[in-house]
Amino acid sequence: MTNSVDLPSSSWLRAPVHAGWLVAEGLRLVAFAKASRLPAGFGNLDAQGRLPEGAIAETMNTARMTHCFAMAHVQGVPGCLALVEHGVAALRGPLRDGLHGGWFACAEGQGDTGKAAYLHAFVALAASSAVVAGSEGAQALLDDVIGILDTHFWSEQEGALRESFARDWQQPEAYRGANSNMHATEAFLALADVTGDTRWLERALRIVERIIHGHAAANGYGVIEHFDSHWQSLPDYNHDNPADGFRPYGTTPGHAFEWARLVLHLEAARQHAGLPTPDWLLPAAQGLFDNACCHAWHADGEPGLVYTLDWHNRPVVRERLHWVHAEACATSAALLRRTGQAHYEQWYRRFWAFIDTHFIDRVQGSWHHELSPQNLPSATIWGGKPDLYHAYQAVLLPRLALAPSLASALARGM
Repeated sequence: MTNSVDLPSSSWLRAPVHAGWLVAEGLRLVAFAKASRLPAGFGNLDAQGRLPEGAIAETMNTARMTHCFAMAHVQGVPGCLALVEHGVAALRGPLRDGLHGGWFACAEGQGDTGKAAYLHAFVALAASSAVVAGSEGAQALLDDVIGILDTHFWSEQEGALRESFARDWQQPEAYRGANSNMHATEAFLALADVTGDTRWLERALRIVERIIHGHAAANGYGVIEHFDSHWQSLPDYNHDNPADGFRPYGTTPGHAFEWARLVLHLEAARQHAGLPTPDWLLPAAQGLFDNACCHAWHADGEPGLVYTLDWHNRPVVRERLHWVHAEACATSAALLRRTGQAHYEQWYRRFWAFIDTHFIDRVQGSWHHELSPQNLPSATIWGGKPDLYHAYQAVLLPRLALAPSLASALARGM
């Protein structure tokens, strides 16, 4: 089995002009994001690319920015190593719980002091990328977060992450989430590359076996997001708060795209490591992608991908989010690279055409993060432009092999 095929000469993935366009768009995104620096990490930029009055550093954004600036540095973008080191210092300093270990959502005294698996997955991703970038303090950060994941979050019995705890690691939440485990899968692939320890690939496979090969496959490859502590699905979770930014009601097609890509990365990583690789990984990735395209694209009569669907595949939250389209683009490229099948090329071009027309903001910079159902800029779920991570990865992934993970692939010139 191979994890890539020869692409036709007409494919955009082989076109030098397209590659140049992706590079230029990535540089534009990074330049915009540099303004997010705060003394305690990185903050959320508004629609004009400014830090609002009273902006605070958040662990999620600090970790994501650190990861992205690390990738920019290994590509040779000047000025980014200092930003990586700033992020590492923030994650080792004000954003970390010096008493009980682990990471707050923001600095102590500025918000929730609970410990969430979702945030810790991003700290692990940031630390692994910062190590690749050669940042001072990155190895210590990596060792720290691995210890926390091993001690508190990873459940060997469940083959997945526990969701969250109180500050002192008591009061575990009686909930299990696909979203946090999806980002754990991403982080584990990076940890495997940086540490050389294949246990991270084994853990990633166990997560994918449970959430995708088990629950999603039984649901026609619509990803089930919410579970109780015994991994029984919670279909009515957040029914009264359907547009939640992290735990929305129903299914989230953007996560189906993201999972599909991660499944392909896992397949390639396991093959490269000489580990047994299940033959259901590729069909699972194809099923996830096809289901999301079928039900989310043009679902309400307008172009674009809706944010969420109900259990009958009807649109619930019709806003178009930039990250959903970024993941759709990256995943269509991954499936095209893996299979060479022409319809993935068609979807890849369709998604980029939509992004170019509706999301890219050539006046204020970066991308609009949200569009209304009429495809006009809006801010009902996400205000401003705080996120570099999804868009930046979307312009990097089409140029890279499916393994190793992003920062490592860039550093190795792949």
